[in-house]
Amino acid sequence: MTTHHPTTRRLVYGHAQMHDCLAFADADTAAEEAAEIKAIAAARTWGEARRIRTTHVSNPADPEYYDPGEDPADDEPFDINEVGSVVEGDWPPLVAEGAFTLLPKDLRTRFGKQQATVLNGDLLEIPLSDEAELVAELRRRGYEVHRDDELINVLDGRSFSPLAG
Repeated sequence: MTTHHPTTRRLVYGHAQMHDCLAFADADTAAEEAAEIKAIAAARTWGEARRIRTTHVSNPADPEYYDPGEDPADDEPFDINEVGSVVEGDWPPLVAEGAFTLLPKDLRTRFGKQQATVLNGDLLEIPLSDEAELVAELRRRGYEVHRDDELINVLDGRSFSPLAG
């Protein structure tokens, strides 16, 4: 069993394939966020998707996320890749933007480059080549850090995206 001090910051990171860079997530909530994303993506009908209650991520099947008058019936087939916020790249949020709040500012500046996306805001592009040095620096500062590429890519929508592969 791993124990950690209550003030220790725990991070999970990995190679975010969509933007070919390192991305970081809060290790205390990342697995639950990923489970919510997977559950929504696996829904077969709109009703099933709308019934999924989330704690960490928004649910793109909720009525507030689609245009008025576009109220799919509960028994209508649900395809996550046809949902507007997914098609537009707004859901789930870019995992590579998490570094803006999770990493200390000096490390963001030293290792990352702020990149604007066409539609979805900014992300922090951290080259894969900087992994060892960045992770070592985080650990020196008391962070618990572990790598999980699969989890990072689920958080980025790669588990269902038509771009996944």
